Amino acid sequence: MPKFTWEATTRAGEVKRGTLEAADEAAVVNRLKADNLTARRVKKQGREIIITIGSGVQPKELQIFTRQLATMIDAGLPLVQCMDILANQTDNKVFSRILFQVKASVEQGATFSDALRKHPKVFDELYVNLVAAGEIGGILDTILNRLAAYIEKAVKLKSQLKSAMVYPIGIMVVASGVIAVMMGKVIPTFEEMYKEFPNAKLPGPTKVVINISNGFTSNWYLFVAGIIGISVLLSLGLKTERGRDILDRMLLNIPVMGSVLRKIVVARFTRTLGTLLSSGVPILDALDICAKTSGNRVVMRGILHARAKISEGQDMAGPLGDTKVFPPMVTQMIGVGEQTGAMDQMLQKIADFYEDEVDTAVAAMTSLIEPIMMAFLGIVVGGLIIAMYLPVFELAGNIEA
Repeated sequence: MPKFTWEATTRAGEVKRGTLEAADEAAVVNRLKADNLTARRVKKQGREIIITIGSGVQPKELQIFTRQLATMIDAGLPLVQCMDILANQTDNKVFSRILFQVKASVEQGATFSDALRKHPKVFDELYVNLVAAGEIGGILDTILNRLAAYIEKAVKLKSQLKSAMVYPIGIMVVASGVIAVMMGKVIPTFEEMYKEFPNAKLPGPTKVVINISNGFTSNWYLFVAGIIGISVLLSLGLKTERGRDILDRMLLNIPVMGSVLRKIVVARFTRTLGTLLSSGVPILDALDICAKTSGNRVVMRGILHARAKISEGQDMAGPLGDTKVFPPMVTQMIGVGEQTGAMDQMLQKIADFYEDEVDTAVAAMTSLIEPIMMAFLGIVVGGLIIAMYLPVFELAGNIEA
């Protein structure tokens, strides 16, 4: 929908300016009349070329928007006016355009949740279903505050996962770079130096390292092609159902890292389900949303298995325990929540506990990985250096003899 800049006067003669999204200039004039404004100038803006990656909206921006919208609705402002204010004030042009489109849909008679549903890359199923529950129950401001808190905690969990993986990946990149420089530059220099001693016998480790270096320098394109080929194969494999299943199962069973990922999975599941149930979403719909937003196919299948059993009349704790994904403590606490009728509160307590556990686990894993990775780097680089200096030590020994 095109955007128009406008200039208008109030009944008191005050000049106001702004922007609106509308079908044409006449629609802008009619909108201004409805707001008791007399249009003086309406001009269509030029089309902007905006390049986006993913949804184009950061979780933090969505969290701030949700919190501000909740505050405005709680203060009694009409939804359309709230959307207009927030769309005009955001610096993100992609998000601004989406909010204007949502506002236009609401003005045309759509519900807020239906208007959001047209933009699934920004507003996922969890967001849309919670908003729908808030509209039905007349507690939209409360639901939006819960959503803002949920997004904030989800962003925190994601950042913890990233921080857990950045360090080992960084060390591996540095190690690869150092090894490549030694293979391509340092070791050939030593080889040329040793050629000046034709009678010198090179030790076995030195010969092996020189042969590897020669293979690397003369066939480097094969190494690059191999890395690219493996990356492409992995990328294609991850697009298949079986490839994704294998990767997700491996991630949950990796030593050290796997336990952290399981804690993150539990925290995300219980936080999401607790937020949905406390907002009035039926349990079967809530479990379906949790499965789709789990981020792991093994976990998704476990949640869907529990959903199927619940639809047959069983409780939740038993089927979740059968999946072997969720720890016994979690399933037992969920069972207690079912019996006491305080499932949503119990789930929030579990989420709080496991988010604290993730903090502790990430710190412990980082402190454990750091010496391991440094030792690995030292052994590899040190081994190469020792292999290249062995002939020097032998020559020195021969000279002394």
